[in-house]
Amino acid sequence: MTEATQNATRAFARKGFRISRGNVDRIMNIASPLGLLLLWEVAARLGWIDVRFFPAPSKIFAVMMQLIDNGQLWVHLKASMYRLFWGFVWGGVPALVLGVAMGLNRTLRALVEPIVSATYPIPKSAILPLILLIFGLGEPSKVVMVAIGLFFPILINTIAGVLEIQKIYFDVSRNFGADRLQVFRTVALPGAMPLIMTGVKLGVGMGLILISLAEMVGAKSGLGYMMWNAWEILSVETMYVGLIVIAALGVLFTVLLNELERWLVPWKAAR
Repeated sequence: MTEATQNATRAFARKGFRISRGNVDRIMNIASPLGLLLLWEVAARLGWIDVRFFPAPSKIFAVMMQLIDNGQLWVHLKASMYRLFWGFVWGGVPALVLGVAMGLNRTLRALVEPIVSATYPIPKSAILPLILLIFGLGEPSKVVMVAIGLFFPILINTIAGVLEIQKIYFDVSRNFGADRLQVFRTVALPGAMPLIMTGVKLGVGMGLILISLAEMVGAKSGLGYMMWNAWEILSVETMYVGLIVIAALGVLFTVLLNELERWLVPWKAAR
């Protein structure tokens, strides 16, 4: 760093223009996808990539604006978010409760852990035909797919989070007469929260993947259906609109969950 740069930095610091580490992280979170889109646009305009398969982002965003104006994008986005929400309710909440219970109860963990180990590696796409057979082509099958995708990451990370808590905290709570519900609420859940949030982030990403997959089969709405229909009519730009919207949702959920984590787990964010 040159002397002029150091002087400028000190001058900004004296005047209060100091950017916190958290703000720097937020700026970088926004700058990285924008930089990738800019590089893509330049490559398309200079002919470095085949625009038949990789159209310029400007053309993709033009198609996106058309879909927004005619309301189609909102219809598909609303349908996907509805399924993702209920998938989180039916998959994430039971995983959280069961994960804490398994972390606290060795017998329950011994009983359920082999079942989790056996079912978790099964590709979720491989059981889609079975889910469609059981729940039909309507909304339940889509919600179940998301719930399954969310369940395992949250469950496994919650168990690990509870097991990472030092035993002395449980001993202290019991010495003060805490019952099981109080131990659950005041020791196990807060202590496991860092890994729980990691599981939620992984689960939401898996949920976005699986909802897109499920909507390609037997659905008439949703981002997955929109992309599949675009493939059938060879509308490449519309396909990329769906991909970009899903990517944007991934970034948005990550930012929101990071902010929630800073609030719920301030000691981790301070590292």
